[in-house]
Amino acid sequence: MSNFFRRFISQFKEYFLLVILIVISLALLSRNDKPEIKRIRAFAFGSFAVVNNFINYFTGIFKTDSSYDQLKEENARLMLEINRLRKQGIENRNLRAMLSITDTSQYNLIAADVISKLVNKIRGSFILNKGFKNGVRVGMPVVSPDGLVGIISDVTENFSVTKTLYNSSLNIAATVQNVNVDGVLSWNGKELIIKNIPTTYEINVGERVETSDFSTLLPPNIPVGVIDKKESLALGLLHTIYVKPYADIRSASSLFILTIVPSKQINHLEMNLMK
Repeated sequence: MSNFFRRFISQFKEYFLLVILIVISLALLSRNDKPEIKRIRAFAFGSFAVVNNFINYFTGIFKTDSSYDQLKEENARLMLEINRLRKQGIENRNLRAMLSITDTSQYNLIAADVISKLVNKIRGSFILNKGFKNGVRVGMPVVSPDGLVGIISDVTENFSVTKTLYNSSLNIAATVQNVNVDGVLSWNGKELIIKNIPTTYEINVGERVETSDFSTLLPPNIPVGVIDKKESLALGLLHTIYVKPYADIRSASSLFILTIVPSKQINHLEMNLMK
């Protein structure tokens, strides 16, 4: 048996070497943010997406009819509306003005399919089959029927790239709903965390986390997840909160893009958080 494997490896060693070099090249490209490399990466993503979309077209012939997609879109709208109403109920109990609350249900949704997943430990990205001609723009949020998935980071004519919450270069302003304490949600390679929350706030496991009113990159009140655990740091003065997302990001296949165009001036500054 060992002789067979040695002969097999010896016969195909050039192919093994080619695959290893390709993997190393793709890994280096994904970590380089120079403009020239970004153009090459966008072209590669687009080319790969075309091939993937062609394959998915044939594999999807036997899928369920369009009513299933309509139900998923309606679920996404209901998710946003329910969370908005929950937020209003909390603010009403705290005697806060409800007129200042953003109505996230006013935004149109663009249905999109995930045609490729580019995932490693710290950089999770999806390629979607909707692009510039469909109205997709950089900075638009991407959601599932359960909650936030990520944000559009690159757009070509027919396709777009989504940075998911499982991407260490994406930082999102988030708030714990019941206590209205804000922080920056980020991915540490293993878990979603919010650092440096003062222990003076009474925060409990199971409380909801949503996008913050202070973010101009994302609209407020989009569900993100629930607090899974918390740790005390710095002599018990600060908390690190661990968040379990509502959306099943790793198995996502059909998503929705919120057609929101943020303020260009503020967005230019805040998008630096994604780099």
